Amino acid sequence: MSLELLSKLEASIQNALEQIELLTLELDEEKQKNQSLSEQNQQLQQELHTWNDKVSGLVGLLTDKVE
Repeated sequence: MSLELLSKLEASIQNALEQIELLTLELDEEKQKNQSLSEQNQQLQQELHTWNDKVSGLVGLLTDKVE
């Protein structure tokens, strides 16, 4: 009986270790995705800033012409 319980415990521990390994791999993938999305977000923010500067410049030109 004791060997049976020990065997079940061993199987449970092995299962837990496998789950931890899978979750660790999944976490690493999500970290990589997050890094990629952060870089993309930064690039898009820079592009938005550039566009805002261009639009402000054009509006300034129009304002100067009207005055």
